[in-house]
Amino acid sequence: MAEALYIGGFTDHHVHLQLVDTTHLEETRLGRGLDLGSDPVEIARIAGAVSARFGHDPGGISISYAGAFLTPPGGYPSDRAWAPRGSVREVATVADAAAAVAEMKAAGASVIKVASNSTAGPVFSDELLAGIVRAADELGLPVVAHAEGPGEAQRMPRLGVRALAHAPFTERLSDDEVARQAGRIAWISTLGIHDGDAREIAIDNVRRFHAHGGTVRYGTDMGNGDTPVDLNPLELDALREAGIRGAALIRALVPVAATTGRRFLMPARDADPFDIEPVHLESADPEGT
Repeated sequence: MAEALYIGGFTDHHVHLQLVDTTHLEETRLGRGLDLGSDPVEIARIAGAVSARFGHDPGGISISYAGAFLTPPGGYPSDRAWAPRGSVREVATVADAAAAVAEMKAAGASVIKVASNSTAGPVFSDELLAGIVRAADELGLPVVAHAEGPGEAQRMPRLGVRALAHAPFTERLSDDEVARQAGRIAWISTLGIHDGDAREIAIDNVRRFHAHGGTVRYGTDMGNGDTPVDLNPLELDALREAGIRGAALIRALVPVAATTGRRFLMPARDADPFDIEPVHLESADPEGT
């Protein structure tokens, strides 16, 4: 067999486990998932149940989460039928921002999710969004933003947001804007949820962001429509179309921090991520290349 590569379990950096049947995780090739918007009590229960259900598997499946979307009063997604009860926390003042962040931390959140969708309602002022970021920084929680609408993606790195929950799809960023973002913020891909112009815009933005050395993380928005509770071939195809292939695709799927959880044996460095075989942690060579 060609040179083998041992890697940590694949990570989906954007899931909504309240919106899917988690029993399908038994057959998944994912080792880690980041839930970016659920009722904090319910997602803590789900994460615990997943851990218990798959405890027989060395390393199991690791679920981390943001808890509720933080959004202005009346902001996205407070009016969406798909948003479960408790999955939206409205924030009106800087003082309220600190309280909301503390609530998510107490519920077990490892990141904070903010919504900034000007096409669907009000968005945070710069002052209030910066206040959320400060409160999150004090508790060691990076902020991830759903940025949608003209100019929304561009202002996130300036205000200290660490990652975009979706690669920008509202508008084509200029080359200068892409270059500035590349060194300051990560993009979670979610390319597969789009079609038409939005898909073309997002792929073009990602192609140039990646070319500038930007960090792209694999994420699918699992639960947004009929998405698989597994690796998503539509997302992988879109990432390849954006020029993220081979080792770069593996880096998007398995960030450096993925040192625990399921491990998989790849037949060769540039193998297709679907051509994988799970191996037990105790039999995997941690120094394998």
